[in-house]
Amino acid sequence: MKTNTFEIRGAEISDAQNLLEIYSYYVQNTAISFEYEVPTLEEFKSRIERIKKKYPYICIVEDGKIAGYAYANTFKERAAYKHCVELTIYIAKDKHKKGYGRALYEELEARLKKIGILNAYACIAVTKNEDEYLSNNSEQFHAHLGFQKCGEFTKCGSKFGRWYDMIWMEKMLGSHD
Repeated sequence: MKTNTFEIRGAEISDAQNLLEIYSYYVQNTAISFEYEVPTLEEFKSRIERIKKKYPYICIVEDGKIAGYAYANTFKERAAYKHCVELTIYIAKDKHKKGYGRALYEELEARLKKIGILNAYACIAVTKNEDEYLSNNSEQFHAHLGFQKCGEFTKCGSKFGRWYDMIWMEKMLGSHD
């Protein structure tokens, strides 16, 4: 997908450094990712390669620079879950509120429907008391795009000396006939 202001395309291994730069901010400065350490470039490349073998991994490019990325990954390894995926999205810290998240998810959902995916899930860190490490913007973003909360885990992630909750949200992408 291409518009006058941005382009959405498949992410390539050569994009790994740029994608990792976006992700590293969330690892180091937020509780959005529960990782403590930024993965190495080689580990990040390996993740991209593994995911791209089966699912879409896309990025949004503004003026020649990657502004965000999203991908689908295995929800669970069992065969019965073959029509389900877990979604992940990260937008560069200075590129929020431009519609890039919506555009990425709309493109990702279209690609997933073409390969027979019916259920999309998002695992989201949330908090009862927003702080400098975590707001509930991700939950609100997903709800705005039609996701519904379907599970909640209390104080399951510890980062920056604080406990955070986690929720699962789901969206049906197709009919279960």
